[in-house]
Amino acid sequence: MNNSNCSFLGTPGWLSQLSICFQLRSCFGYRSGGVCGPSPPCITTVSVNESLLTPLNLEIDPNAQCVKQEEKEQIKCLNSRFAAFIDKVRFLEQQNKLLETKWQFYQNRKCCESNLEPLFEGYIETLRREAECVEADSGRLASELNHVQEVLEGYKKKYEEEVALRATAENEFVALKKDVDCAYLRKSDLEDNAEALTEEIDSLRRLYEEEIRVLNAHISDTSVIVKMDNSRDLNMDCIVAEIEAQYDDIASRSRAEAESWYRSKCEEMKATVIRHGETLRRTKEEINELNRMIQRLTAEVENAKCQNTKLETAVTQAEQQGETALSDARCKLAELEAALQKAKQDMACLVKEYQEVMNSKLGLDIEIATYRRLLEGEEQRLCEGVGSVNVCVSSSRGGVVCGDLCVSGSRPVTGSVCSAPCSGNLAVSTGMCAPCAPCAPCAPCGPCTSVTSCGLGTGLWAPALAAAADVRHPSSSHRPGVSPTQPPGGASSQLLLWHFERSVPLPASHICV
Repeated sequence: MNNSNCSFLGTPGWLSQLSICFQLRSCFGYRSGGVCGPSPPCITTVSVNESLLTPLNLEIDPNAQCVKQEEKEQIKCLNSRFAAFIDKVRFLEQQNKLLETKWQFYQNRKCCESNLEPLFEGYIETLRREAECVEADSGRLASELNHVQEVLEGYKKKYEEEVALRATAENEFVALKKDVDCAYLRKSDLEDNAEALTEEIDSLRRLYEEEIRVLNAHISDTSVIVKMDNSRDLNMDCIVAEIEAQYDDIASRSRAEAESWYRSKCEEMKATVIRHGETLRRTKEEINELNRMIQRLTAEVENAKCQNTKLETAVTQAEQQGETALSDARCKLAELEAALQKAKQDMACLVKEYQEVMNSKLGLDIEIATYRRLLEGEEQRLCEGVGSVNVCVSSSRGGVVCGDLCVSGSRPVTGSVCSAPCSGNLAVSTGMCAPCAPCAPCAPCGPCTSVTSCGLGTGLWAPALAAAADVRHPSSSHRPGVSPTQPPGGASSQLLLWHFERSVPLPASHICV
């Protein structure tokens, strides 16, 4: 066997391209057998089918890529929902285990805590009764405080009325004092007038006595005594005594009236002062008692306010602690959600990479199956002595295979296996015609194992053929990533397989895909 170059290159992903060029060289030597010696090589006739010259209608669905993308998105969405459901199920299982653990713990503690329940219930009942008593005392004290405040308001009003009455009495006392002063002044004036009149009467009496003495002395000097019965003498003593008695009577009566009126007014003022003083004393005692009660109630109110302040402080601290715990829980929840989102994103990326790898694997499996069928058909055709074939195949995305195929039936065609992509056309030619223009010969990639009619070489083709022999032909099953309207392996690969399986000599044709 002659050795020829063989190369197999592939990259993962849907953008992978696989370019395989292999050469099957048929060496038809002189047959040895019989006595006639070697016979000349036979020339096989090639018939041309005109229907193969027309372009093929491959009917590739243009929406296959969109459908494939939608299927990918749906698979991603379903994978995300499935991951979310799995996480939710795990979380619920953890919560269920936690609740079961708590339930078992509380059931185990029930026997120990059963003895303490009556004690706690009694203590709670005692505290409840004390709270009810405190509430009742608070209501009673509130009602007493309202009553005391009402009484205090009444006493304040009475005190104000008594103060007003005292002011009125003081004003009356001042007015009476003025009247008494006026009466005393009038009494003093009358006494002065009485003294002046008494002095005047004394002076007049002395004057009259002197005149009488003078007249008596003058009369005594005369010798004629005339006695007359007319009583014309002025009795001044009687007149003075009468006037004095009148004035004394008037003064005594005025003095008695003034003194009696003054005494009555003084007695009335003293009684009023005593009465108001007693009322004021009682009012002061009541005010002092109310002040003491107000101080006691104020102390109780301050104590209640202090307790209320302490309770409000405790409630505020509890609310702050609850808010702190809630904020910590929210932070932890946000961190867990971020970690969950990151895990979902990582899982989505891994699923995407896995899908790409599976798609790449599917394309490679299809191409390997195609090459296996090509190799089997070429081997069968070479064994039957059809001729040599030069095939150049290049794979593209989605498992669609296109390439160049050159067949000649009369002359040996040399070729090579290379990794360069072919022009994407399929050309079949015989020995009578030249290859089509778009079909370009593949450049040799170096020494490789050639394939003859006797069999396959044992060079670099052995591992590839062994791997291709293990791949199952995916013609009857539908795999993800391949459109239902497009068969696996592509139209070109099926055309090549169809021709190689029937070992039909291919005429010159040109198929553009």
